[in-house]
Amino acid sequence: MKMHQWIMVAALAAAGAVASPARAADLSCKMSFEMKGWSAIYQTADGYGTIRCSDGRSMRVKLSAKGGGLTVGKSSITNGRGDFTGVHSINDLLGSYANANAHAGAEKSVGAQVLTKGTVSLALSGKGHGWDLGVALGAFKIERR
Repeated sequence: MKMHQWIMVAALAAAGAVASPARAADLSCKMSFEMKGWSAIYQTADGYGTIRCSDGRSMRVKLSAKGGGLTVGKSSITNGRGDFTGVHSINDLLGSYANANAHAGAEKSVGAQVLTKGTVSLALSGKGHGWDLGVALGAFKIERR
């Protein structure tokens, strides 16, 4: 190798050594789910879903919502959808999200809610069946199934 080639190789190696690591691009992740629950002061709901991300990864998940407040009812969510933002890895989606909601519904209703966990946000929507009324605070948890 000639001297100018050695200098170029050394310069490229040095540039790579001092360059900051690239931040992973945000993933687009969506969740389809179904849940059933009840409330009588204490609110609880459980369900299952599947998360799919733009990098081709997917994960089956178990969902639970627990909380307390002034609430009463029995309901189910079918054809639920969730859209995540602020995601760098599908594993970022597991864990507990802060949840606060006010709700009222009879027979059939449509609802939407936004939850947060650090920098990750989750917007939920779905069609509900049953009846409910109240205000509740609690946690929404996503676990690997």
